[in-house]
Amino acid sequence: MERLEMAKEIYEAAHLTGHFTLRSGQVSSEYFDKYLFEALPRLLGAIGWELSTRVPVGTDVLAGLEMGGIPIVTVLSLETNLPAAYVRKKAKEYGTCKLAEGADIRGKRVCVVEDVVTTGGQIISSVEGLREAGAIVEDVICVIERNPEGRKKLEESGLRLQALFTMEELAAAGGIPQ
Repeated sequence: MERLEMAKEIYEAAHLTGHFTLRSGQVSSEYFDKYLFEALPRLLGAIGWELSTRVPVGTDVLAGLEMGGIPIVTVLSLETNLPAAYVRKKAKEYGTCKLAEGADIRGKRVCVVEDVVTTGGQIISSVEGLREAGAIVEDVICVIERNPEGRKKLEESGLRLQALFTMEELAAAGGIPQ
């Protein structure tokens, strides 16, 4: 799938209009539901292939963040044949008490995988936990960079971000002037 076609399909699948209350409490007539593009197998497969070209050389493990990064990391793992870890927002308090399930991350070069980067706050928190668990984390890849402020915060935390699309690119592909 061509990159522009992929951007258009992501936008068309996930852009909603109506009456929405945002996490901030603000009300909006537009909403971008990232889970809608993640639920489309053909599109998710194309995203996985395209992201596979952005996985840094030397990566040992891909780590998808709960919840939106899980389908992305799974398809990316299938595409690259790299093992996947599934990262919780906080370590579970029973059983193995792990923050990251799946592949072993201790001493491994881990690339964090996320669907959308907005502020970067959850990524930074998760990376701190991964590093405490022994992972070497320097890179993050995502499908959509929603806000450049997130990139800035990640860079300040010593992380490199590679995004497949910016929100502006998606909107332009969807025919919305920016």
